[in-house]
Amino acid sequence: MAVSKFSDVDEYGFKREPDFDYQSYENIMSSYYTVLTTRSIKWQKFSKNNADILGNPRKLKRFVRKGVPGPLREEVWMKSSGAYAMQQKEPTLYQTLLRYEYDQEISDQIKIDLPRTFPDNIHFEQYQLGLYNVLITYAHHNTAVGYCQGLNYIAGLILLVTKNEESTFWLLKVLVEDIVPLYHTKKMDNLITDIDVLSELIRIRVPDVHKHISDLGLPWPVIATKWLICLYAEVVPIETALRIWDCVFLEGNKILLRVGISIVVGLRQEILATDDISELIGLFRALEKNPTLMDCHRFVESVFKVPGTLKRSQIDALRRQIYEQRKADRRKGSS
Repeated sequence: MAVSKFSDVDEYGFKREPDFDYQSYENIMSSYYTVLTTRSIKWQKFSKNNADILGNPRKLKRFVRKGVPGPLREEVWMKSSGAYAMQQKEPTLYQTLLRYEYDQEISDQIKIDLPRTFPDNIHFEQYQLGLYNVLITYAHHNTAVGYCQGLNYIAGLILLVTKNEESTFWLLKVLVEDIVPLYHTKKMDNLITDIDVLSELIRIRVPDVHKHISDLGLPWPVIATKWLICLYAEVVPIETALRIWDCVFLEGNKILLRVGISIVVGLRQEILATDDISELIGLFRALEKNPTLMDCHRFVESVFKVPGTLKRSQIDALRRQIYEQRKADRRKGSS
């Protein structure tokens, strides 16, 4: 029996499942390590030659889509998302919020979720206090959102990457307020709309897959709510999630729709081969182990090819159409 050269814990501290496919992973990583080395050298030159990385937006987009090296992620995410500029306007905000007297009910809710956040990560216990600080301060800073499940995974993963509470707070703020607004409020208006938008985009691109899912009776909110509310954290392999986030922080929420389309198109044959709803649910629940998604570099490349042209104006028009239809349905239902 061949022994894998890979540890049963990944580079971020997550324990691998007993049935983890080390052979497939080794095949993928043998070429991905070359990509990582090449990209790291190019990023060093780019950073050295561009004191302000935002000064060359076309090159920045190209670089980000090919992956941000781990040691540079905090800086690139902060600057590309607008979180750094936001922080500069209120540099003492986070420290001020830490001194607040907190709502006991919110505090208790967050404390319940702390041990449930990445329990399979060997390092995360040391970050639980930092995660609590980020979540409780943000809940009191943005009372329209407060605290909802899903934010713990987003903030937790940011904290694992940045190892910096304050940067995590600002990145969470820019995500929740600017990149995916109204995803995490009580009504979740934009989340509900974007699930319908994703469903419609998939219906247009792969109608046979959309029909098969519908025929088996699996609603799109069951499939996609966690995808969007967690921004694919706890859904796809960790490095794939981070590569997606590299693009989300720079290009915004349309990336989430591109990713959803790419997942469904990439799994087309496997989806069509399912015979019942439980088998289909099982397929979507096992995305973390799927070899297509494990190959993060090839998958992220597909995100910008498979969905084809997807203009923001097209997405916004579809959002308006779906939102207006939902309002009309509600009026009809109440009359």
